[in-house]
Amino acid sequence: MAYRVIWSSKAVEDVDSIATYIARDSPSYAAAVVRQILDATNQLEDNPLTGELIAEGDNETFRDQPAYTYRVIYQVDGDTVKVVAVVHTKRLLGLTE
Repeated sequence: MAYRVIWSSKAVEDVDSIATYIARDSPSYAAAVVRQILDATNQLEDNPLTGELIAEGDNETFRDQPAYTYRVIYQVDGDTVKVVAVVHTKRLLGLTE
């Protein structure tokens, strides 16, 4: 079964901010990092439950998928995967949903 992956506006803003920050030093490196993030989310179409349940917060429906030094944070609801945030691995989450 193929899942439908959708992105929250915050997750899109996160990736845009990541790309902008990295591109100040290396546009090609920024493109490579964004590609890794997109590849990680594309894998969620077929295997969304492979991501680990995350420990942050009191909601046990959030999972994460690693992508370079970032975490793709998402929720699975039926046949839909919602990407809610993309954060650096060293950053704590403040998830409320």
